[in-house]
Amino acid sequence: MRKLQAALFAAALLLAGCSTLPELGQPAEKPASCPACAACPVCPAVEKPVAPPAFSRVFTPATWSDLPGWQDDAHAAAWPAFQQSCRGLRNRSGAEVWRQICALAETVDGKSDAAVRSFFETHLQPHAVSPADTSAVDGMVTGYYEPLLLGSRKPGKNFAHPVHGVPDNLLTVELGDLFPELKGKRVRGRVEGNKVVPYWPRGEILTQGDKLPAKTLAWVDDAIELFFLQIQGSGRIRLPDGSMMRVNYADQNGHPYRSIGRLLVERGDLKLEEASMQGIQAWARANPERLDELLNSNPSYVFFREMPASNDGPIGALGVPLTAERSIAIDPRSIPLGAPVFLATTRPNSAQPLNRLVMAQDTGGAIRGAVRADFFWGFGKEAGALAGRMKQNGRIWVLLPQGYVPD
Repeated sequence: MRKLQAALFAAALLLAGCSTLPELGQPAEKPASCPACAACPVCPAVEKPVAPPAFSRVFTPATWSDLPGWQDDAHAAAWPAFQQSCRGLRNRSGAEVWRQICALAETVDGKSDAAVRSFFETHLQPHAVSPADTSAVDGMVTGYYEPLLLGSRKPGKNFAHPVHGVPDNLLTVELGDLFPELKGKRVRGRVEGNKVVPYWPRGEILTQGDKLPAKTLAWVDDAIELFFLQIQGSGRIRLPDGSMMRVNYADQNGHPYRSIGRLLVERGDLKLEEASMQGIQAWARANPERLDELLNSNPSYVFFREMPASNDGPIGALGVPLTAERSIAIDPRSIPLGAPVFLATTRPNSAQPLNRLVMAQDTGGAIRGAVRADFFWGFGKEAGALAGRMKQNGRIWVLLPQGYVPD
């Protein structure tokens, strides 16, 4: 509803640029005689937003022997994640070709590496992914995970940092409703008077306190852990009674993400090799008086929704639970959401190969580019240690139905 209201409101603003409303009052006792009005000035044309440069990538048909380590992977370990992709694709528009593939998969012995490998080799074709504007085939592979935080449903001495739900005054304007060539592009804002203005950045959101028109889902004990929860997009909060609360990404304030790690390096507070998640956390512990200023340098702010208790992975952008070490986040402009992908990279801070059949089941604000992936390591401290250190080169092959190449 907020999206529709915002789109209609934005359209009204565009159309009402020079119009005014007459004042209401009592009718005059007799008509007034007045000179003819000069012609109304011509309203300036509303300037159409400039469409962003077209994003393009190239899919180059490959053979299975081109995929390093394909024969050695434990293909059956990826089968549950593929079944989740099939569930997510079942009701998506334009996914008929995938529904046919998923129907064929129902007879496969998903516990057999040989059977799963044969299914993919029989029905799918690998395509090497590369940017259209360069010959480079390598891209960047990072890692993410589902963190555990300590918190409470009520604020207290030890729980002072709010986990916000989506504010009632956050509007999303779908630009494609106004200009078809901007389909898929949106802006977020709020109404101030008779205008839509940008939503508050991080620092201003936090100064709103109780005035922010949003439900506070929980209060946690650590500002830097909350910051990384917003980066990961999902997590669990252990409550004082020992129960577990799950939260997932719901929306964002519309401001671009700015890397605080890069800022710490630029300021000389950390060396480049120290700017991992663990390095940033250590800096925060050592510099609590400077932490708010650092966090507010990133204007982006994520809002959450509470999820039902479950032992499954967090829900990704495809709408299905993620599978540890078999799900990745991708740029959906490059890789179709839900598609199987073969990822060739290395383990965090090492040259040890990490060659895996994975599923493109999530997206992320920092995941941009033709050859770009975020590898989901799972839940908890060990997964976080791996995710926080991962920034590797990698290659991507998307596995598509025979004869099918998406637009």
